[in-house]
Amino acid sequence: MGKVSGKLTVYFDEPFWVGVFEKIEDGNLSVAKVTFGAEPKDYEVYEFILKHYDSLQFSPAVATAVKETIRNPKRVQRDVIKQLRDTGIGTKSQQALKLQREQNKQERKVKSREQKLAEAKRMFELKQQKRKEKHRGR
Repeated sequence: MGKVSGKLTVYFDEPFWVGVFEKIEDGNLSVAKVTFGAEPKDYEVYEFILKHYDSLQFSPAVATAVKETIRNPKRVQRDVIKQLRDTGIGTKSQQALKLQREQNKQERKVKSREQKLAEAKRMFELKQQKRKEKHRGR
């Protein structure tokens, strides 16, 4: 069984606050995006994670390099402060979100195409039925 690590980045994307969940499992990165609306408090984010993490729709996995290093706690704290100052999300996360959007777009296209064909077939059958009724003199 591989190692799983996760990360949540919350940032302000005009006019809403957005959370990006990153999950690295067996060297593959998956991402889910959540719109919070108003600025979430720490306890609201924690509560959201506890209640809704299972229902998040993660993007398809993207291969990524994972570094296995033991880091100094002070260095980790400095990095966290630096990340808080930075805005936006990592490029791997952006790629994963883009991949997820493209996949959803393809699914919508297929579904709408099927609906369109079914409706055209139904209309054709209806027209054929009316023609038969007219031909029989009814």
